[in-house]
Amino acid sequence: SKQARISLGALVTIDVHARDTVEQLVNLQVSSENSFDWLCQMRYYWEDENCVIRIINAQITYGYEYLGNSFRLVITPLTDRCYRTLVSAFHLHLGGGPEGPAGTGKTETVKDLAKAIAIQCVVFNCSDGLDFLAMGSSSRV
Repeated sequence: SKQARISLGALVTIDVHARDTVEQLVNLQVSSENSFDWLCQMRYYWEDENCVIRIINAQITYGYEYLGNSFRLVITPLTDRCYRTLVSAFHLHLGGGPEGPAGTGKTETVKDLAKAIAIQCVVFNCSDGLDFLAMGSSSRV
């Protein structure tokens, strides 16, 4: 079915990244949990009846937000760098605003990170017509 194909595609994408990560760690002969090459990976831990996510020195709680059955972004070294930066900012209760040329995957990277940490992601495409009234009306509950 279509949903099974989407699920399988997401699992394969995640598994290929995991395989590549393990291969890289082996090639770098990482043998310590304090190695930067290990710490810079997004890791999930179960602690005190809660799932926590760690990356470098940041720790955030897994959001448990179901975001639907959807495709996952192919994770590249640049995607990993963006994840590290954005999770570190989130850990410090800050936001992130990736910048760069149009069509380079900034929005998709942020949305895929939201899937990985299971939190809702709201994307605003800024323009000259976006003022505080428009922002206020979009955040009403």
